[in-house]
Amino acid sequence: MTDHGTDIAVVGFAHAPHVPETFGTTNGVEMLVPCFQQLYRQLGITKSDIDFWCSGSSDYLAGRAFSFISAIDAIGAVPPINESHVEMDAAWALYEAWVKLRSGQAETALVYGFGKSSAGTLRQVLTMQLDPYLVTPLWPDAWSIAGLQARAGLDAGRWTERDMAAVAAAALAADGRSTGGPVESLLDAPYIADPLRAHDVAPITDGAAAIVLAIGDRARELCERPAWITGMAHRVDTPVLGARDLTVSPSTSAAAQAVTGGDTQFDVAELHAPFSHQQLILAEAIGLKNGTKVNPSGGALAANPMFAAGLERIGFAANAIMDGSANRALAHATSGPALQQNLVTVLDSEASR
Repeated sequence: MTDHGTDIAVVGFAHAPHVPETFGTTNGVEMLVPCFQQLYRQLGITKSDIDFWCSGSSDYLAGRAFSFISAIDAIGAVPPINESHVEMDAAWALYEAWVKLRSGQAETALVYGFGKSSAGTLRQVLTMQLDPYLVTPLWPDAWSIAGLQARAGLDAGRWTERDMAAVAAAALAADGRSTGGPVESLLDAPYIADPLRAHDVAPITDGAAAIVLAIGDRARELCERPAWITGMAHRVDTPVLGARDLTVSPSTSAAAQAVTGGDTQFDVAELHAPFSHQQLILAEAIGLKNGTKVNPSGGALAANPMFAAGLERIGFAANAIMDGSANRALAHATSGPALQQNLVTVLDSEASR
């Protein structure tokens, strides 16, 4: 789907602190309440001004059934709300909310996602998304699958370990954790899942994020410089790992083509790449031009709150427009093993639409 109808914009974004461990519950309430309060203050609204709520999370990650129902405690019981949920990264919840607003059923929406990765062993939890008959019983963890993907690219000559380290170094620099000569020092680090080193893998991060969407003049009332969503598309590759070339991402290319029409010049691009080599795959699949700032936030390699990291990519891209540092931005979110599902969003300022 590409937006040629109702004008819809991101007007607010908030996220919880990126931390390796929290001591709250796995339903996200403790992380979400401050995010909601920040948005209410920023926009001068109350929860009564939100027409539709949509969330993204995972019961597997939370270790409890219907954890998203418990998370609604962060909203409150009064007034009654119109609410939905997706068992995916909250970027897909934003997609649902975008469709809801485009259909004329709401004027405002609040989208949120949360995840407490520290509650279990994340790379093993993610095994549950694989083929339940042929692959999951083998228990290949997320690092192993990403390692296979990285090795395939190295052997095919599509990238080098130095290229991967350069991506990681940029993420560390954006996150304020860089030291002198980071690429060389990173290449000296030991492997944790050959050919992946620790810096090639997104850190365990507990977190939550929330975004407010609004249509037309309501968006202009709430935000001086709204980030207009001018295109949004989701494409899927086969989940059968042996049936696709893991060194490329056709679904990302198709989604990007659907929303950009080939015009891939952006001021900022926020790419959801939980592993360093995946950023290289995504940038090529989208066709990003020189001059585009890629992951100025640090991306998932700086902080990877599960089921909120994709939504954060949209939030950080929107922030660049709302604060005036960019006029055109792209945001990408992924879900599934080895970049199986991909969602691409284009955001524009009023002037660049």
